[in-house]
Amino acid sequence: MLTQLSIRDYAIVESLELEFGPGMTTVTGETGAGKSIMVDALGLLLGDRSDAAAVRTGTERAEIAARFDVERLPGAQDWLAERELDLETHECVLRRTIGRDGRSRAWINGSPLPLASLRELGERLVDIHGQHEHQSLMQRDAQRALLDAHAGLKTELTALGAAFQHWARLRRRIDELAQRGAERDARLDMLRYQVRELEDLALGADELPQLEEEHARLANAGRLLDTCRQVLDALYEGEPVSAQGLLGTAADQLGELAGIDAALAPVTELVGSAAIQVQEAADGLRRYLDRLDLDPRRLGWLETRLGEISALARKHRQRPEDLPGLLDALRAELDELEHGELRLDELTQELAKAETAYRRIADQVGAARAAAAVTLGEQVGAAMHELGMPGGRFAVELQPLERPTPAGLQQIEFMVSANPGQPLRPLAKVASGGELARISLALQVITAHGAQIPTLIFDEVDTGIGGGVAEIVGRRLRELGSGRQVLCVTHLPQVAAQAHRHLQVHKQTDGESTATRVIALDAEARVQEIARMLGGVDITARTLAHAREMIARGQA
Repeated sequence: MLTQLSIRDYAIVESLELEFGPGMTTVTGETGAGKSIMVDALGLLLGDRSDAAAVRTGTERAEIAARFDVERLPGAQDWLAERELDLETHECVLRRTIGRDGRSRAWINGSPLPLASLRELGERLVDIHGQHEHQSLMQRDAQRALLDAHAGLKTELTALGAAFQHWARLRRRIDELAQRGAERDARLDMLRYQVRELEDLALGADELPQLEEEHARLANAGRLLDTCRQVLDALYEGEPVSAQGLLGTAADQLGELAGIDAALAPVTELVGSAAIQVQEAADGLRRYLDRLDLDPRRLGWLETRLGEISALARKHRQRPEDLPGLLDALRAELDELEHGELRLDELTQELAKAETAYRRIADQVGAARAAAAVTLGEQVGAAMHELGMPGGRFAVELQPLERPTPAGLQQIEFMVSANPGQPLRPLAKVASGGELARISLALQVITAHGAQIPTLIFDEVDTGIGGGVAEIVGRRLRELGSGRQVLCVTHLPQVAAQAHRHLQVHKQTDGESTATRVIALDAEARVQEIARMLGGVDITARTLAHAREMIARGQA
């Protein structure tokens, strides 16, 4: 549940702090006062695309934050826990900033995250119904989504999508093999030649670095030999002076002195150790020189071998060290082509099993849709009668599809008859703008009952209706508020009068700047606001009495 909303420097809002509670809260105000700004800001907080133009003039960035109570939302708690964002207080804090330069940043419980994370979590927290949402009802995908939401098919649709993706991957693989079949002979000849060429090269997985190391040693053999001999002479074999001889003499002299002064004993030991190390180094150099191979024929072979490797790597546009992996890949492709018919038969059998699994899930989804279509049709039809369309009928038609799709094997079509005696026809072809708005509102209210989202926001979805129909709309929204949190932006007094709480939006200006303010109305202020909505500029005693009566009736 949304408990707090903070908006700063967004649109014409300088600073706004709002507290929310359960039940139905209505938001009203003069046209242009900014009633929908809260909804737009909340949409941004839940991952909508941002626009730098939304930053209030004269400021560098807009900031929006909201606090949610997720104690009774295990889905949201699990989502937060998986990302180590959960708090012991069962609260979730979302924050987003939008800079003048268009850059946007987002946080969840103080941790910076991408906007996609806001959208994922937002889908578990808030459901926003916009005033132009009825336009999407013209689209069959939107109609199917509403039916599926009413049927509660989220888990089944996830499984269906996965089954379709598996089937589609196999279908593409079979098509690729069939396409290759047309070019099979030419490709086989090329692969056999390339594989034979790489097999003749016989480059081992770890051979290249060993070859390069040996080549570097032989290519510099003369330098290695001369330098090592010079060092060996300097250390041990040089006449008349060598490091070993000098250290030996120094050790003997210090040994005699250490007999006189024991303080020289440690120095004497160090010089002796140095002499031993020089002796070991000299022995190591002798062994190295004995092993050093200066065979020019070996150097020539290495240069030839490395040249062949480099040439073949350039031919295949590969790095030399990647040639063994290329050989494995070409062998696998060659094997697949040589056994293509067998592999094609195997894939065809897998495809049949995948399609059977897909159709099993699709049939389950179809059966659930068929049952939900009946109840949705009945409920929307009844709601149409309440909303000023007494002769209206509504039905959901399921048209079968032969070929698998990610959404199943049915095409969904909303059918409507707005007047008595008229046949059912596709919604997009027969409903007027006003009728479409009412049907959309009915669908939103009905499908919201079955949803798991705790907070529902209706942004002027009652546009185009009035009178007794408006009162029924308010009653339906209040019913939703008995078990859910409902926030309703409206211009209808019949709707506003039935809310549990009432917020008023108004603009203030000092001649140089304009800002939006929102205040929570007490009982008397609420009467004044409902009277304004009823009577316009001149509010009479009769208008005030009417407003009190509407509120009393709405709260009954």
